[in-house]
Amino acid sequence: MRTARPPFGIGEEQVPPGSRRTVDLPVSVLSDHTPVTMSVHVVHGERPGPVLFVSGGIHGDEVIGVEIIRRLLKAPNLESLKGTLIAVPIVNAFGFISHSRYLPDRRDLNRMFPGSHSGPLASRLANMFMTEIVKRSDLGIDLHSAAIHRTNYPQVRIAPGNDHTLDLAAVFGAPIVMRSPLRDGSLRKAAKDIGKDVLLYEAGEGLRLDELSVRAGVAGILRIMRQQKMIPPKGVSRPKAAPQFCPSSKWLRAPMGGLLRIYKTDGALVRQGDTMATVSDPFGEQEQEIVAPFDGIIVGRAVMPVVNEGDAVFHLGRVRSVDHAEGAVGDLSAQLDDDPMFDEDEII
Repeated sequence: MRTARPPFGIGEEQVPPGSRRTVDLPVSVLSDHTPVTMSVHVVHGERPGPVLFVSGGIHGDEVIGVEIIRRLLKAPNLESLKGTLIAVPIVNAFGFISHSRYLPDRRDLNRMFPGSHSGPLASRLANMFMTEIVKRSDLGIDLHSAAIHRTNYPQVRIAPGNDHTLDLAAVFGAPIVMRSPLRDGSLRKAAKDIGKDVLLYEAGEGLRLDELSVRAGVAGILRIMRQQKMIPPKGVSRPKAAPQFCPSSKWLRAPMGGLLRIYKTDGALVRQGDTMATVSDPFGEQEQEIVAPFDGIIVGRAVMPVVNEGDAVFHLGRVRSVDHAEGAVGDLSAQLDDDPMFDEDEII
């Protein structure tokens, strides 16, 4: 006889096994007495399994993560969930409402972890997230986008020397895996300090949605849940090729101010010496090229055609072999274009 799981406690709520509930955790009260909460959706399976959190909107202008979580919560796979899914589509409600990356005090929430219950607003919010979400979880996936006026090709970032997250990144199946050191104050660093691994998914542009980034994110999360035995394998596609691993990367900057004409887009593979863009002054009297300093793949780029001298234009990830990478990236991109799991009804 199977013993019933205990309910999942979060905040002041108890979520019974085999049910799901949205819980509003109080964060603060605005100056006009409007309460602000962090809304958490808990799917608590009838059978035991891992506790996974998925978070978006730590930066308030990163809306792709919100859409990824919205689609994830509609996935039919969750009907037979083992374990518990904690979904937080909007961590930074203040920034989301004001279309801003930051909190009202201009602090970056992802530099305030683990936070404090008695510090400034950003620190208190970070502390609540650590206490209510991270400490209750076995594993996390944190969803991000590039800063405004830049875009990232779908990628998973992992800490150097962590074989567990390297294996999980391969399961996730984003086109690119990048090595990214843990930064003080970040969610990944604070989680690691208490023994929790967090995958960082980066894709798309702030305040914009793009279908490739959203599909890659949803598919990757479902693959992780399948690998963790939280959901059955039916309907969860496997990557057609191994992700392209970039051991290092470099930002290429504008050699002069002017109008930027880009010849290579995000996700494109370039060889050393390839011309990637040209910067010209408004009169056409001066012009300088931006040239690839090594073989690589464009993992991020600027989207604004107006640049100042020194502005970051391309984020170029180093690849060991362009020929090998061409096939891998092409297979993964094609898979996201025609994956049968997604159709217009599910998108809307």
